[in-house]
Amino acid sequence: MPQDHRPAPCVRVLLAEDQGMMRGALALLLGMEADIEVVAQVGTGDAIVGAALTSRPDVALLDIELPGISGLDAAVLLRDEVPDCRVLILTTFGRPGYLRRAMEAGAAGFLVKDGPVEELAAAIRRVLTGETVIDPALAAAALSAGPSPITARERDALNASVDGATVADIAAKLHLSESTVRNYLSSAIGKTGTRNRMEAVRAARAHGWL
Repeated sequence: MPQDHRPAPCVRVLLAEDQGMMRGALALLLGMEADIEVVAQVGTGDAIVGAALTSRPDVALLDIELPGISGLDAAVLLRDEVPDCRVLILTTFGRPGYLRRAMEAGAAGFLVKDGPVEELAAAIRRVLTGETVIDPALAAAALSAGPSPITARERDALNASVDGATVADIAAKLHLSESTVRNYLSSAIGKTGTRNRMEAVRAARAHGWL
């Protein structure tokens, strides 16, 4: 029988990274892998789902801190809108709280950006086969840190507190009463051991809870 010389299909990758130089470098380096093709690049979280619906990637490589929605929130949307796409979080911020939230969002992997591109390429291939790939040091830190004490609603209230938003502003944005917002903020301040909501935001971010 004649030998089949058809090339193996490439892994289709969507890349979400807000820093243009970093995004371009990653796309270039991954594109040098014979079996990986970067089919879409976006610089904001809001563009991720639309780009995925258009390009139909096998793997979405997402940064966490993006303009618009975060990579973690986008991972939740991708799980619902493009369920065949595996999500791999790649971030500068190796925080245990981020790892837990990524896994809750359905991500198949979590790596920090200081690793070699060969390791990243291998992780992309592995998540495509159904494996879960997590930075070992971060996995150990997440286990020792325990779950986030901040509830989903408290997290929403803290996230809405940035940029000097008033309680009334937060209540309108979240469609809640002002007293309920105050309760959520007060609870979050207590759980973070801080004095006010802005300190609570900083503390929660430092732990990766936001």
